[in-house]
Amino acid sequence: MSEWEGYWTAAHAAVENEDAELLARLLSQGADPNETCQGMTLLTHAIDAEGDGAVQSGHPLTVHTTAVLLAFGADPKLVDPAGRTPTEVARRHGHTMAEGLLQAHLAKAR
Repeated sequence: MSEWEGYWTAAHAAVENEDAELLARLLSQGADPNETCQGMTLLTHAIDAEGDGAVQSGHPLTVHTTAVLLAFGADPKLVDPAGRTPTEVARRHGHTMAEGLLQAHLAKAR
């Protein structure tokens, strides 16, 4: 039993644990890349978890869960229930890699 069971969906637990492999498997099996849980979309959660993880661990920022979500069709414009866009969350965390990836996806959509 995962420590997040009953709190997060399986996809959100994978994001919280920054487990890109499990996240990709769940998305390929039909998990919604735009699902919302505990006030966050998967994409805002991924950016938040990557940013917080880097601060807490002292390791460099990563962008792997954000990239997996975008590859599986997460909407980079989707606002979470708190009214935050993924780009706003990235800027708040100083997560320039995620911000650049989001901007690239938004530019392709134009």
